[in-house]
Amino acid sequence: MNSPVSLRLASSFRNRMILIFFMIIIVPFLLFAYYAHIKAIEGISNANMTASINYLRQSRGNFESYLEALNDQVNGLIGNKQLQRLLGEPPPANAASEDAFTLNMVSLIYQKTSTIDAFRIHVYPIDPSKYTDYMSTIGEPDHVQDEPWFQKSIGTVSPTWRLSMPEKGKFQRPLLTYIKRFSGLYDQAPRGIIATDLSEDQLKRFFSSGRGMSKQKVLLLDEKGTVVYDSQTNEWTGRPFPSEPFTRHVSDGSQGSGSQTVTINGSKYLATYVRMDSYPWAIASLTPLNELTGAIAEINRLLVIFLVIYLICCIGVVLYITAYFTQPIARLVRYMRRLEAGNLQQLIPTSTRQDEVGWLYRGYGSLIRRIEGLIEEGARAERQKKELEFQVLSHQINPHFLYNTLESIRWKAENHGRSEISEMVSALGNLLRLSLNQGKEVTTLGREIEQVKAYVQIEQARMRQAIRILYSVDNELKDIPFLRLLLQPLVENAIQHSIRDNFEQGKILLSARQEGNELVVDLVDNGSGIPVEVLEKLEQGANPHGKSAEGAKGVGLRNVNDRLKLYFGDNCKLSIETSPGQGTRITLRHPILGEDALGKS
Repeated sequence: MNSPVSLRLASSFRNRMILIFFMIIIVPFLLFAYYAHIKAIEGISNANMTASINYLRQSRGNFESYLEALNDQVNGLIGNKQLQRLLGEPPPANAASEDAFTLNMVSLIYQKTSTIDAFRIHVYPIDPSKYTDYMSTIGEPDHVQDEPWFQKSIGTVSPTWRLSMPEKGKFQRPLLTYIKRFSGLYDQAPRGIIATDLSEDQLKRFFSSGRGMSKQKVLLLDEKGTVVYDSQTNEWTGRPFPSEPFTRHVSDGSQGSGSQTVTINGSKYLATYVRMDSYPWAIASLTPLNELTGAIAEINRLLVIFLVIYLICCIGVVLYITAYFTQPIARLVRYMRRLEAGNLQQLIPTSTRQDEVGWLYRGYGSLIRRIEGLIEEGARAERQKKELEFQVLSHQINPHFLYNTLESIRWKAENHGRSEISEMVSALGNLLRLSLNQGKEVTTLGREIEQVKAYVQIEQARMRQAIRILYSVDNELKDIPFLRLLLQPLVENAIQHSIRDNFEQGKILLSARQEGNELVVDLVDNGSGIPVEVLEKLEQGANPHGKSAEGAKGVGLRNVNDRLKLYFGDNCKLSIETSPGQGTRITLRHPILGEDALGKS
């Protein structure tokens, strides 16, 4: 019991109206809000990405200019002749010589490096073990040449970099060191190594967070993806960048800049980067997405409030539509169901409304009155039909009387030796009997051919000319139901208007075959053909009847063609192929009907 009720509720006009209302009003609004939210985040992210990349490119330019100036300053120190002379040969192995060397080196370095923009500068002899007093003075062990970074620097002429993490008792923050081996000015023999330390203060001038982005990180990554500078708390300095896909993307080298959304420790960040031109490093910016979408969150709250108010208004509109439109229509449906049950005596509803609902009520009242009038009219028509059927039965006496009269004439003609008159009267009787077909529209193909033969026999007797007509029809096709009076007008047209002028040479071939669900009848003659004017009028549906000879030629064709289209549609109209002096082929397509069609009148 619940299923039909639920189905009626789901299919009711009111519920469909509510569903349609929500589909065309609420759903598009929600989709638009979601689309606007996504596009806003996308737009802010793209704008931030563009701004970040521009900022990183500016930082890259400043930092590379600084490194180029720093390299020039270091080269100036390397080219100092006093430094070259002091490191040309180790001092003699005595305290006075070592003290003098140490004093001269420290004074020279202090004097020359005061103009170099760096945290500090160390100059290491190529063999520190021979300068123990000097190494002790600058706070470095004399076995520093055994450390990997020192060995790496000695083995290459290119500058190298070293990241030094904080060590207790030495320095509290990471140091980024620019290391460069130098040789003699004239002999190209290695003299020593200059290590220039860059502190956080130097790097912060070029890499700092943007304004309004308190949690934004600016990072300096080396070629392995290790963070060598962190603009925030140095928590990532000396560690690999925590997103391996981003590191691979940066180190790929196919693009000089780009961005990705990365997830680090459960938080999403917009990561942008710019690769440096002179060094295999990259400058990266890491911005939390929640900072970018903070303004959108406020917009979303306002959107939710607006949506709630909007839904309340929509519910009010739905209630108004239900009370003012759907309820009156539902009431009218109940009246219609009573009418469907046959209750014509119900009170006709009225409405004073001037809108469409009022017109429905007034139209329903007019419909009931019209139905009552049609019922009365139908009753009268039924009585008239019975009277006509009685008249038809009574008029069937007339054809029988005519058949009997013709039969009597035939017998008298035979008794008096008038065989031609007897045959002609017999053919006329058959033609009349087959044409009337007991008042039925459907006969058989065999009876239609018999009617054609009776007509040809009458025409031969009337014209005193032999008409050569051949029939090519299989016996199994003769019992197929066939619309009456289709073939005789076509044969008459061929005799009267095609071969009449030349009966000696004129021939007519009537053939029939079955193609699928159709019976195809061809009527072919070798006469003079059908004029083009008649064919055009027949194709256009014009009435070919007229006083001219061309008009008379199309009467039978038009009647047959119109009856075929009336009963079976345009697909079954006549197909005519003709040319002057070459004869005519008329093809008639007739659907194969069931045996029950023979009983239809």
